Amino acid sequence: MTYPRRHFGRGRSGGQRANKIRYMQVDPRMLIKKAEPREAHAYLPQHTFAELGLAEILAGNVAAKGYTTPTAIQDQIIPAILTGRDAMGLAATGTGKTAAFLLPILTKLLRDPGQKALIITPTRELAAQIVEEGRALSRTARLYFAIVIGGMNINRQISDLRRHPQIVVGTPGRIKDLTERGELRLSEYATVVLDEVDRMLDMGFVHDITEIVSRLPSVRQSLFFSATMGDKARAVAATFLHDPVVVQTESQRASDNVDQDIVKLEGRNKIDVLHDLLIQPGFDRVLVFGRTKHGMERLSRTLTERGFRTAAIHGNKTQSQRQRALSAFKNSEVKVLLATDVAARGIDIDSVTHVINYELPETYDDYIHRIGRTGRADKTGVALTFID
Repeated sequence: MTYPRRHFGRGRSGGQRANKIRYMQVDPRMLIKKAEPREAHAYLPQHTFAELGLAEILAGNVAAKGYTTPTAIQDQIIPAILTGRDAMGLAATGTGKTAAFLLPILTKLLRDPGQKALIITPTRELAAQIVEEGRALSRTARLYFAIVIGGMNINRQISDLRRHPQIVVGTPGRIKDLTERGELRLSEYATVVLDEVDRMLDMGFVHDITEIVSRLPSVRQSLFFSATMGDKARAVAATFLHDPVVVQTESQRASDNVDQDIVKLEGRNKIDVLHDLLIQPGFDRVLVFGRTKHGMERLSRTLTERGFRTAAIHGNKTQSQRQRALSAFKNSEVKVLLATDVAARGIDIDSVTHVINYELPETYDDYIHRIGRTGRADKTGVALTFID
């Protein structure tokens, strides 16, 4: 079995682009592993949401969503943030960390309407999800959000900023661009969140983050959230935080809660094999990964013709098209979401039952990131990889 490692030798010859891929050998046994969840031991929170000291309107919205018991990260870090201290939260995606910083920030802004908050996150999709969750948590409150991300009209975002929103959520590149244009004045933000720091650094945003942090007011509340803490993340934390409260919750590696297996094609038509899987019971919310934009778009059309409710996200889609596809998948309006690796950065959707590697990714690390989209929040997921 071969496994694509990296692209090289790209050029044009005779009007055609030559794309060569170097492969490395991978033992299929690396892709077969039973989920090994730890023995369940329920976290016993010290507070209910009603006891956390949130603004009354927020507590009501949380109750209306049916939430009564905070997660470990919420229970431990919300009281610390409400005191005004800097805070570092180390917790895996899917543990409720977005609400862990949104709820105290929204409480702070409701009690002091003159304040502003800036939330910096690695991907467009994650920024949109934060805004969506923030609006739901602050429903009927007079708090206004602006989203500043690449891939969308910058003039519309400038217009939104000129309306003086209390909460700005954005990606590093667009935040830096708007700052340099004088449209985003970082000195006005007394509360700043760096979210998914490890992923931002993996994506090469270290210089943008360093520059943004250097322009922030010296007197501020800084909140830092990451799943892991490498040397680069520690360096960012050292310049960003002052005497922080540190909360680290127990977490497993993304792959620990995932049943991994291979599907041998053995000469069978690949689309037929995928079709036969998707009609089986339990394949309720399926994420299918492939390598190319055109390949995923063709596969989406083929599955739609076969009667499946599908959507695709890839680099040829506009940001609004990608967001509509994610929302449809999240709301179970479509059963199958097809994605390329780059477009799927930032997908954070609960209850993905299966990840199917229709085509292998470029690296084993990418494989681990793919399968980490399922098996979240103590649920067991399934990852299947097609091999010839």
